[in-house]
Amino acid sequence: MKSRSSSRSHLLAVLLPLAALSIVLLAPGRAKADEPPVIPRPLEIERGDSRLEIARTFLVPAGDAEARAVAMILAHDLEQDGLGSFDVKESPDARTRGAFVLTREKADVALGAEGYTLEVDGWNAVLRATHRPGFFRGTQTVRQLVSVIGETASLPCMTVRDRPRFTWRGMHLDVCRHFFPVEFVKRYIDLLAYHKMNVFHFHLTEDQGWRIEIDGYPRLTEVGAWRSDGKGGRYGGFYTRDQIREIVAYAADRSIMVVPEIELPGHSLAALAAYPEISCTGGPFEVGTEWGVYEDVYCAGNEATFEFLTSVLDEVIPLFPAPFFHIGGDECPKTRWKECERCQKRILAEGLEDEHELQSWFVRRISEHLTRNGKRLIGWDEILEGGLAPGATVMSWRGVVGGIAAARKGHDVVMSPTSHCYFDYRQSDLEDEPGAFAIIDLEKVYSFEPVPIELTADEARHVLGAQGNVWTERIPSRSRVEFMSVPRMSALAEVVWSAPERRNWSDFTRRLLPVLQRLDGRDVAYRVPEPTGLAARTVFTGDSMIVLLEPPLHGALVRFTLDGSEPTDQSPLATDRIEIRGDARLRARTYLPSGRASLVRSALFEKQVPRPAVDPGLVMPGLRYRAFAGSFESVPDVSTAEEDAGGALLRVEIPPSPPEGGFALELEGWVDVPEGGVWTFFLTSDDGSRLEIGGETVVDNDGPHAARERTGAIALSRGLHPLRVLYFQAGGASALKLEWQGPHQPREVVPDDRLVRNR
Repeated sequence: MKSRSSSRSHLLAVLLPLAALSIVLLAPGRAKADEPPVIPRPLEIERGDSRLEIARTFLVPAGDAEARAVAMILAHDLEQDGLGSFDVKESPDARTRGAFVLTREKADVALGAEGYTLEVDGWNAVLRATHRPGFFRGTQTVRQLVSVIGETASLPCMTVRDRPRFTWRGMHLDVCRHFFPVEFVKRYIDLLAYHKMNVFHFHLTEDQGWRIEIDGYPRLTEVGAWRSDGKGGRYGGFYTRDQIREIVAYAADRSIMVVPEIELPGHSLAALAAYPEISCTGGPFEVGTEWGVYEDVYCAGNEATFEFLTSVLDEVIPLFPAPFFHIGGDECPKTRWKECERCQKRILAEGLEDEHELQSWFVRRISEHLTRNGKRLIGWDEILEGGLAPGATVMSWRGVVGGIAAARKGHDVVMSPTSHCYFDYRQSDLEDEPGAFAIIDLEKVYSFEPVPIELTADEARHVLGAQGNVWTERIPSRSRVEFMSVPRMSALAEVVWSAPERRNWSDFTRRLLPVLQRLDGRDVAYRVPEPTGLAARTVFTGDSMIVLLEPPLHGALVRFTLDGSEPTDQSPLATDRIEIRGDARLRARTYLPSGRASLVRSALFEKQVPRPAVDPGLVMPGLRYRAFAGSFESVPDVSTAEEDAGGALLRVEIPPSPPEGGFALELEGWVDVPEGGVWTFFLTSDDGSRLEIGGETVVDNDGPHAARERTGAIALSRGLHPLRVLYFQAGGASALKLEWQGPHQPREVVPDDRLVRNR
């Protein structure tokens, strides 16, 4: 798999050895340009040389209720897409010229329940499938390809043979942190259907809200569904049982399975606010108003807890026909259990080792109840801790390690790692980009491979598929859900549907624009990819430099300004070479034919004279470091910190034995530059870091965050230059790495023999 640094072909910076230093940004690849634009890419697709005009009436065999129902939804979808009205009727004559026919006749049974074939020739169009899901998946291909001009509808002549790679192709929606009405949930399901997804993970309970009506426990919605809005009012809502049935039926019509999540034993503060007697302390509690993890959870030593939970499950189970039932199981603090007399008695009575085994016992008890009711338990990968319940399915979110461990034990797995599948994460490093934590851009999602190479073929069969998650702590509106979901959902859809050998990033960018434009008729607030490949700061040393801009998607345009103002639809088009002479601020924005625009990508161009080298005298390999114990939230001023340890390191990295808990580091020495010119540095850290050369900040990667990379450039003469790296660790994972790339040198970790310190 290509690295992110090497696979960006749509706006790739290339230095040219001209009189003026140049940057060339290359256009998307044109591979398979004759293939119709369909996402996810079908198993087999071959295009003919013409188009077929089709009648506005879909034909289905007499008595085939499933084919008729799917055809009715297709007609409705096309009208909602803004393509006018289509009818459905039964007809015994499937060879009518210009007809569009849905039939089981001569269907390819080898394609399975979700597979289909679509044949469009000069006579008519025929969609074949053995089961309703196959019919429905095929109609979504038709939705993406049908063209209407006036009253004339047409399809490209082609032959498609298609089936999905994975059985679990999911999207999640958190309606607890922010509540969304039934009509929007249906709209979200429509987006899943359009992308041939087949699982809707419905996250219904949380610390910040209980969202499903339970007859036996009315206070769950009277109290637990509402929280303070911080302005003297209250915020919330819930779904009635009838509304749940309506959502489930709507999804089923589109061959989508709805998997409910009732969170336990943690993330349960909303339930405890309604029924404090099932907590360890007895409360009182308020529904959560802050994001994060709360210490108060269901009491594992209280039998009333299990009476409550089994009664709740008994009401929820009949509402969801899906074989899977999600119980969460993540982020459950053990603080209250350690202090609770009843929980400690439970540990002794059950012969458990500790509170981790108590959680496992808790989950197994719930799993047994679900099994008796014909359901399979699925939970986040924390359910591995203390032992996995028999038959449990693991949803691996803390990377893929939990999924690997579960598959090796013979348990089914759904891959949903934060590295690729968390769609509440930021999509770029732009200042006005919404979201939090690390950056998961479109190409990052597309690069995901759900089956880890560590698994054997037998173990890999336990990987059911993958899922994208939309947590809504920072997503308060319907339009923001769509902005964060699409087109990352488009990329994930291809990952879980199409075979690896059928996936190609350049070709995906060629097909994406027409697929997105079909959503314009429904006013979906999808995110337009911004021009990429422009560094926030670019340094050059020649008289000038040339920039060539091309759009990130085939068929889009890029407009720009050089005076620092925001580009508009009247700004110059980036259709020719842009000459930069001296310091300048280039701002660029992608525009689609519809007029939709991306966020603005800003690039500062700075002309520099190479910084002179210095002579520090006698030196030896490595950098000096000082370590400081303490709690830090940003790169510290180490001059005021109390040193805890020190020593030498051969490269920029975390020492073998750093202080326990939070700490900071300062690494100092010189970097030996082998060639004069512009040098780009890549600083990766978890948490914050900063790179200084000659006292100038070159890379700023400050603040608490997951592992992320930041870059910067500086013009340096050949020889030694003072180097200083600051770093802090605020808890959790840790990482620190420095790479560089020179005028005629590929990107690499700064070599050990290029870092020196005083003797």
